[in-house]
Amino acid sequence: MANEFLFADDAEDEEVSAHTGTWKVVIVDDEPEVHAVTKLALSDFTFQGKPLEFISAYSGAEAQAVIVDHADAAIVLLDVVMETDDAGLNVARYIRDEAKNPHVRIILRTGQPGQAPERQVILNYDLNDYKSKTELTAQKLFTVIMASLRSYRDIISLEQSRLGLEKIIRASADLFSVHSMDNFIVGIIQQLTSILGCADEAMYITSSLVAGSTEPETSNNLTVFAGQGDYENDAGKAIASVLKPDLLTAVDEALNTQSIVYRDNYLVAYCSSKYTEGSLLYVSGIPEQLDNQHKQLIELFAQNVQIAYENVQLQCELEDTQREIVHRLSEAVEQRSSETGNHVKRVSAICFLLANAYGLSHSEAEILMHAAPLHDVGKIGIPDYILNKPDKLVSDEWEIMKTHAAKGFEILKESKRPIVKAGAIIARDHHERWDGTGYPSGKTGEDIHIYGRISALADVYDALRHKRCYKEAWTLDKVVELIQSESGKHFEPRLVDIFIAHLDELEHVLAQSP
Repeated sequence: MANEFLFADDAEDEEVSAHTGTWKVVIVDDEPEVHAVTKLALSDFTFQGKPLEFISAYSGAEAQAVIVDHADAAIVLLDVVMETDDAGLNVARYIRDEAKNPHVRIILRTGQPGQAPERQVILNYDLNDYKSKTELTAQKLFTVIMASLRSYRDIISLEQSRLGLEKIIRASADLFSVHSMDNFIVGIIQQLTSILGCADEAMYITSSLVAGSTEPETSNNLTVFAGQGDYENDAGKAIASVLKPDLLTAVDEALNTQSIVYRDNYLVAYCSSKYTEGSLLYVSGIPEQLDNQHKQLIELFAQNVQIAYENVQLQCELEDTQREIVHRLSEAVEQRSSETGNHVKRVSAICFLLANAYGLSHSEAEILMHAAPLHDVGKIGIPDYILNKPDKLVSDEWEIMKTHAAKGFEILKESKRPIVKAGAIIARDHHERWDGTGYPSGKTGEDIHIYGRISALADVYDALRHKRCYKEAWTLDKVVELIQSESGKHFEPRLVDIFIAHLDELEHVLAQSP
C-alpha cells in the first residue's frame, strides 16, 4: 500500500508541475516516505495565488543535478545523512559555491542532529534554517515554508530591481555614447527591447516645431523627427497628418499629463529635461501585460531619452561646425591658388572611396574624408607669385613651394580634435613618395601614414583630370598610364591596384562635382 501511495503521489506531482505559476520546492531525502508526507502536508498550500511545485531528489548527487536544472527553485528541503553522513552538507556547499545560487532558501532537515550540530552547521554553511524532523510538525512546516517564500520573494524582487537598474544605466550610457541621430533611434529600440523583452517595435520621436515656444504643446504643433517601421519615411511631417485618431488622443494625453500613456500594445512617453519643453517617444509591439516594475523602468528610461537626444544634437552640432570650419578654411586657401573651386570636395570624396576599398574602418574613412580638405592648408604661407605662377617654378621657387607641407603640419599639429589632427598628418605626408624621394622628410613605404598615402593619390588624380593655370586637363587614359607607371615609386602598389579596380566609381565622383 505504501508503494501504491507513493506512486500515486508522484503522478499528482507531475500534474502540479504542469501548472504555469508555481513556487518550486526541491525535496532532497533518501526516504520516499518523507517526500510523500511533505507533499501531503503542503498539498493545499498557496502563496500569492500560486501553489507549490515539488521536485524530488533521493541522493546528494541527484540533488546537484536537480539544482542545476531548476535554478529558479525557491526552497530546498535538505536532509543531511543520505548516501554519506554529510551528503546534505555537500549539497548545500554545492548550491552556493558551485551552482552560484544565492537566492534559493535552504532548510536543513535532519533526523540525526548529532551528526550535524546546529551551531556548527549554521556557522559553516550558508543555510537559512535548521530543523529536526521530530519537531517539524505540519503546522511548523507550513510556517517555515511561508517565511522562506516571503524571503525568497523579497530577494528576487531586489535582484530584479538591481538588474533593471543595471539595464537602465547601460541603456543610458549606450545612448549617451551615440553620436548620430540614426544610431540614436536604433539605440532606443535596442535598449527598450532589452528592458521590455519585446520585439518588432515601430517607433518615432516627435518634438516642437519651434524650440522654446511658449505656445502649449499639442498634437497640432508637433512633427515627426525620425522613425522606424511604419513611420520610417515620415520624418518632418506633422503628426496630425500621420497618426490615426486614437494615437493622436494618446499623444495629447501624454502631453497634458506629462507622463507615459499605455494602450493595448503601444505606449506614448513624454520625455523632458530641464533644457526643453520635451519630446514624445512612441513604441509599439510592447507586451500586453506590463507589471509595475517594467513601468518604472520605462519611466526611468524615458527621463533619460530627452537628455541623451539633446546630447546627440549637441554632438552633431559640434561635429558639423568643425567640418564647416575645415571646409571654409580650405576654400579660403583655394581662393589664393590656381586650383578649381571644388578640388577639396572631390579629393574628400575620392579619399573616402579609396579608404573604404583599402579596408579602413568606416569611422577612419570618415575622418580622412573630412580632414582631406586640409591637405594644402600650408599654402596659406606661400606667396601669391609662386602659388599662381603659370610657368614652371625655378629651383628657389620650388623650394619655397615645398615648405607648404611642413607649414600645414605646424598650423594644425597642436589640435586635439580628431579631424584637425588627421588634417595635420595629411598636410605633412601627402607629398611623401613610396620610394622615399618625396618631401618634406623623405619617408618610405609604410612609414608614410595611410592618410597621407591615400590623399597623395587622390590629390594627383584630381589635379591631373582638371585644368589648372599651368596646364590643361588630362584624358583618363593618360592619367591611368601615369599612375600605373608610378606604382612602387610615387604611390603604394596596393593603392594603385585599388584605384584601377574602382576607376568607374572614381570617375563618377568627378562627374558629380565638375
